[in-house]
Order: sequence, then C-alpha cells, then structure tokens
Amino acid sequence: MANIKFDDYLNDELKNNDFKNGYLNEKTILESSLNLASTGLPQRQLTEIFHVSKSTIERIECGCNTGIETINKLAIGKKLTTR
Repeated sequence: MANIKFDDYLNDELKNNDFKNGYLNEKTILESSLNLASTGLPQRQLTEIFHVSKSTIERIECGCNTGIETINKLAIGKKLTTR
C-alpha cells in the first residue's frame, strides 16, 4: 500500500459533494465548540448571550452534534458580542 499525505487524501475526498457537506458541517461544529470554550465565560452567561439552553452549551462544548439553527444563533451572537 502506498503512502499518501493526509492533505492530498482530504482534497481528493472533498471533490465528493456529500463528503464535502458533511466535512464542512463537522468543521463548523468543531469551530463553534472551540470558540465557546475559549471565551472563558461561564455557561450561564453564554446561555444569555446566545439565547440557548445550558444543555445546548454543554453539548457544543463537548463537541456533540448540534443543529444548523443553533450554529446560526452562535454566529449571530458572536457578531453581536464582538462589535
């Protein structure tokens, strides 16, 4: 079996639209969880900023799946809190 660089493999796989959509969705979830974890704010305050439940914040922080609607709330909230 030949060795292949991960970046080459990923770029090849990203040509498949189903794979690309799934990959981008997971990437967004990971970035959201990393952004939340890096704020240093308590979960209670995050629930108030983003208008989501504490359990939603917990799920995002641990990298669990979340819906696109919640991700949109986080993106909008992030824009509002960084102005």
